[in-house]
Amino acid sequence: MTDVHPEHAQLQADRIYLGWQYILLHPDPGPPPKRPSPVEEAPGEPDPAVQELMRRERMQEDMLNRPVRFLRVFLLALTVVILAVALAGYLAWPFALVALVASGGVAAILSYALLQGDRAVRYRVLEQQARDDRQRRERDKDLFRAQEEHAERYREWQESKERHDRQLTWYAVAVPDELDRIDVAGGTLPGWSALVTLLGATRLYSGGHLTVLDLSEGAIAKDLIELARKGGDDPLVWVLPVDLPRLDLGATLKPEAFADVLAHVVSVSEEQRSTRDLSFDNAILERVLEVLGENATISQVTAALRALAQVGDPRDDLRFGLITATQLERIGTLFGRGVSDRVVIERAWALESQLRKLETLGTQAVRLPPARLRVVSMDRQAGVFGNRVLGTYVATALTHILRQSPSSDRPWYHTIIVAGADKLRGDVLDRLMDACETSRTGLVLTYRSLTPTVRERLGRGHAAVAFMRLGNAEDARVASEHVGTEHRLELAQLTETISDSLPGLDGGYTSTISQVEDGREERDGDHADLAEDITESTEWGRTADKISEKERVLQRSREFLVEPHQLQQLPTTSVIVTDATADGRRVRLADANPAILTFPKTTLGELEDVREAVLALDPQAVDGNGEPPPNLGPPPPRLDWRKGRQ
Repeated sequence: MTDVHPEHAQLQADRIYLGWQYILLHPDPGPPPKRPSPVEEAPGEPDPAVQELMRRERMQEDMLNRPVRFLRVFLLALTVVILAVALAGYLAWPFALVALVASGGVAAILSYALLQGDRAVRYRVLEQQARDDRQRRERDKDLFRAQEEHAERYREWQESKERHDRQLTWYAVAVPDELDRIDVAGGTLPGWSALVTLLGATRLYSGGHLTVLDLSEGAIAKDLIELARKGGDDPLVWVLPVDLPRLDLGATLKPEAFADVLAHVVSVSEEQRSTRDLSFDNAILERVLEVLGENATISQVTAALRALAQVGDPRDDLRFGLITATQLERIGTLFGRGVSDRVVIERAWALESQLRKLETLGTQAVRLPPARLRVVSMDRQAGVFGNRVLGTYVATALTHILRQSPSSDRPWYHTIIVAGADKLRGDVLDRLMDACETSRTGLVLTYRSLTPTVRERLGRGHAAVAFMRLGNAEDARVASEHVGTEHRLELAQLTETISDSLPGLDGGYTSTISQVEDGREERDGDHADLAEDITESTEWGRTADKISEKERVLQRSREFLVEPHQLQQLPTTSVIVTDATADGRRVRLADANPAILTFPKTTLGELEDVREAVLALDPQAVDGNGEPPPNLGPPPPRLDWRKGRQ
């Protein structure tokens, strides 16, 4: 078979990689066919069958000729007696001659008959030997034909074995960048870590930019940060609330947009609040910001809200310079007196109590260097409610920045990953989705559980949906109905092996913001091999490196149906990817383990693309089922982080 190398089986910027699927286009042919062998005979020894035949024939002849032999002996003895009597003179010679002729003649006839019997036995033995020789020659001919057939079968087996051993086993699972969003439902923190590392690394390698908003409090982007640093980038990592003073996100927003952001931040703890309630909060904040002027800080806003709510002594805020006397006077006349005044006071108090968690925002901001990877995370030691407030602020501020940005001519050039998006309100998610779609920014949302809010938005619009392990039975049922229980998927044994052996995530993020030199320029690193960097910099690569080469290449697999109990038992890195194509909806099972990229039987091309490329280069390269064989070329080329940067 001709070795065919698809030229386009390379990492493509217009593909979003979510893992690899294990496919064996050529099954294992099993052991080689057994070679036929002749019956071995000891050289120089007579054929035991011929010896046995001679023994039986002689025994039979002896039994039949025994009376004749006795009669011949008797006649010979009689001849001797007659001759002796005649010599002694007791019998006349004429009578003696007649008796001698009679007895001797009969004895001679009997001897001849016995001789003929021996000849007949030898003839039958020789005839049997001739038949045996003819049968032996026929057997030799049959053996020769069988050996020729065996040689042909062995050549076919050898070709099948070579195809099986050299075939690719891991094909990329990707979705086109025509999609607006990827929704990931379910999964564990290690599983999210694998998916984020793979997706982020391939986007960075393609020359794009990546922002990760980690609301999971599980440091799922830790390996991605190490990988980016190994590849020559200097990621920016904010750990909130510690790095809140150096977070300048939203500093350039106009007062109307800033008020909208703060109104959504306040609503984080009030899931049942209506659009009317948000509008009321937004109106209060807009009027306050109008008094404070542009570039107002959160601490100034909270000071104004305290004055509006008549909380504390406003002279303290005047002394610290948070508000001026003129502003304080204007705030007192913003709303009329009466019943509505009490409502305003209560809302102003509620707004102040929650926005004060953001008071240090941007107070120590400096000009940060450009970075293609930015990670904003929540400190797991901080309060749960405070982290939700911070996460909502970052998501809403990002939304407004995207709304002000022009639409990109390169989809997914900038990608945003929100891990733990189920912690955000539904309307916050909707606005972020719309902003990303309008600006053609790629968006990946991961949800730990399928809450009613998540179910309403799962796969909505032009989006792909990926399902990982779903521990909750109800979530697993919803997921199986979404995918379809009729689908049969193939799971590699290696996926289960690595998932069982990998330890859980430990530690947290290390902030890089406090160590950044003001205005430091972006640099290129010396490392350019993505596969090597994965092995050295990620826990996935180090775990996979301990697996023997044979285990990596030759693996068993099992099939399963998409049923709820199977989704509850999915390995950590397994991802069921569903997306719509012109030919219908595709359902594929992928392994998001980034270390699979380092395996010798892994290709960066998708299964369908590899087949088309093989056929285009060699139309005769098809197997017995009419299907093109897999790429039989060498392992994927080394990946340069700097290749493809714009």
